[in-house]
Amino acid sequence: MGNIRGKVFLIYPPSEVLNREDRCQQPVKDLIVIPPLPPTDLLYLAAISEQCGYQANVRDYSVSSSLAPCGRGGRGEGCQDSFLDDLLEFEPDFLVANITVPTFKSDMEYLARAKELLPKVKIIVKGAPFLTYNTNVVYEHPYIDYVIVGEAEYTLRDILSGVPDNEILGICYSDDNHQPVKTGERPFIEDLDSLPLPARHLVDNSVYRRPDNGKVQAVIKVSRGCPYHCFFCLATPVSGVNVRMRSAENIISEIKECVEKYNIKNFIFWSDIFNIDKNWTINLCKKIIESGLKITWSSNTRANTMDEEMAEWMYRAGCRLCSIGVESGSQMILDNIGKKITLNDIRRTVRILKKNKIKIYNYFVIGLPWETEETAKETIEFAKELDSDFVSFYTAVPLPGTNYFNYAMMNKLIYGDIDFSNSYYEPIVRSHKLSKERIFELHKKAVKEYYLRPKFILKTLLNLRSFSEILNYFRAGMSLIFRK
Repeated sequence: MGNIRGKVFLIYPPSEVLNREDRCQQPVKDLIVIPPLPPTDLLYLAAISEQCGYQANVRDYSVSSSLAPCGRGGRGEGCQDSFLDDLLEFEPDFLVANITVPTFKSDMEYLARAKELLPKVKIIVKGAPFLTYNTNVVYEHPYIDYVIVGEAEYTLRDILSGVPDNEILGICYSDDNHQPVKTGERPFIEDLDSLPLPARHLVDNSVYRRPDNGKVQAVIKVSRGCPYHCFFCLATPVSGVNVRMRSAENIISEIKECVEKYNIKNFIFWSDIFNIDKNWTINLCKKIIESGLKITWSSNTRANTMDEEMAEWMYRAGCRLCSIGVESGSQMILDNIGKKITLNDIRRTVRILKKNKIKIYNYFVIGLPWETEETAKETIEFAKELDSDFVSFYTAVPLPGTNYFNYAMMNKLIYGDIDFSNSYYEPIVRSHKLSKERIFELHKKAVKEYYLRPKFILKTLLNLRSFSEILNYFRAGMSLIFRK
């Protein structure tokens, strides 16, 4: 690389495998459709690091730990040893880690060990926990040098460029008296086209594959921001209320690089709301078709932003799966969480997607504050009525930074020590009418009643196209249904 200013080591620590997008910190072990996703956030930061003249290295130890032992042979086995070996071998000037709420404790333990081994390394953390828990971190964890609050790309650029700490927006650090300092809020990046393309040359892209056909899959982040600020969701706190969209040309350039340089033809178009702007959505689809790129992709949609014309163009451009945050089959709960959709909106969108041969992945949440026996039953029956291709039922999780967390604390729905490590499956919060234990039972009931229906089993078997696909779905299904 010639003369370099230093080295930056960017990691997902060797904790449980999560999709470590700040708004979406869900474990992947029980998901059928969503596999471990590539560390796209780190790849953006690695590209920034290279622009600043640094040598970058990216490691996703959580996925390594799920695939095989990742010890290097000289210091014992396991991903912690591999991380520490890599750290000592690379000797970075900066260590950047994505931290999640569920893995916070274990993630921080790995970083403390890193500081013991390399006392001079500057440790930078980013992630959803720091929306609320920021100045506390540098006070309670003195081995942390910088906490990034908000979008990280340009904040990291300032740190690496040597801008004085007190002039960098969006960080927390300790001053010379070991007191925590929080600088001003960093504005969201308005022009997403100005960001460099993710540095995919720094990871083994073949690790990240579709769960159905085993083909390599990449994440294309097409927009950021959500105006709806739903009760339980981090999308708005993380990415802001204004939807900032990349241009179709900029997205196409990234797709072309993936196809031509890495032979990747399967994508997740990641956004808080993919099709909030109909003209933008259709224009992107037309540009994909005009480019001649033969790709397959998935996206999400709100239940009230889809229409026939968009669905037709999405399918023509390669969309084969669309996810919908249904959340509940109770209109009362949808209204209380500020979802701003109706059950009929959902029915209509599901009908449109089915008509256009786009598979559907619906998300439901059991255990929100107003959940009762009756509303849980309504949700289970509504899921069956929609009869989508894939469904995930989650237990409600009041992540810090959401309105739900504040509500749960004020109404004493959370009690005892809060442990988020398994919270998407085993409840940590009760509703006004149901105990945590009953919510847990209703969650398991929902999964079994949906996936063990003869109609669903037959439809799934008829749609499977290969033996490997059958095995993948069988393993995931057994894990979902018979998990204790």
